[in-house]
Amino acid sequence: MMNAPAIEVRDLKKVYSDGFLGRRKIEALAGVSLQVSIGEIFGLLGPNGAGKTTLIKVLLGIVRRTAGEASMLGNPAGHRLTRRNVGYLPEGHRIPRHLTGYTALEFFGNLSGMPNSAIRAKRDDLLKLVGLEGWGKVSVRKYSKGMQQRLGLAQAMLHDPQLLMLDEPTDGVDPVGRADIRRIMQELKRQGKTVFLNSHLLQEVELVCDRVAILDHGRLQRVGSVAELTRQPSLAVGAASQVTVDIVFVVQAEDGRALGALRGHSIGRAKPLGAGQTEIVVGAADQAAVDRAVDALRTSGISIISMAPQRRTLEEAFIEIVGEA
Repeated sequence: MMNAPAIEVRDLKKVYSDGFLGRRKIEALAGVSLQVSIGEIFGLLGPNGAGKTTLIKVLLGIVRRTAGEASMLGNPAGHRLTRRNVGYLPEGHRIPRHLTGYTALEFFGNLSGMPNSAIRAKRDDLLKLVGLEGWGKVSVRKYSKGMQQRLGLAQAMLHDPQLLMLDEPTDGVDPVGRADIRRIMQELKRQGKTVFLNSHLLQEVELVCDRVAILDHGRLQRVGSVAELTRQPSLAVGAASQVTVDIVFVVQAEDGRALGALRGHSIGRAKPLGAGQTEIVVGAADQAAVDRAVDALRTSGISIISMAPQRRTLEEAFIEIVGEA
């Protein structure tokens, strides 16, 4: 199992029937193919109606696929052995309000085949991990929405699964709670577990995910690391046909001196920052062009405080990709 991907789907399709006598067909998934490695935090993004929830339900065996292949942890999607190794936090989950934190964990743990003795041995540490220490005997009706999300995450981790499917885990959670949940996901990754994350909060995804897939109208539009998806195409003028990446330099020099040192290079903009510092954007077609810009600044006696490729936010990249689709 450890040699297989955590998740693999190939040409996955799902068509729903709707309307009178089911004559209207709705294609929720239109040939999706992707792979998630073991030990990866993988983000699934897409607008409403993109097919994200359908994909998760097919993987969990809740919904049958129309065509294609899907597997998790080396077994067909929905296989009983696979489900025992999966923790699931659904979007908008509801915990019966008459339960307490402890009895809720017992209820969900029993569904996973755990004996009460094992649940009792783990419950306090688990509640502490998700920020609910001391709330085990309190009725769920007194929990805020964010606290219920924390409890939902606890039940997903209770049976020590190898793969966690988290659908909007930070919904209704305050900034401190979101930071806690990011920390927990990173700890799960350090333990070699896989996290499959569906979220509308792109800033959260950008902070925690190793790779991201963007789904729209049932079709996979892009898969890659956050760095790959947010790489900013050049806006520089001059040698426009050769420029591929903008490099943002912050230098210890007034803008006129910095521009003079870089005369002949492709300059996008120069912005004074105060205290004698300037931010200047240089277009570079390759590493050699970056090296020449660095050499030009150093030859002129200008100190380079920082340099980095200019990037968009994940939200900007997402809007652009979905807009193109």
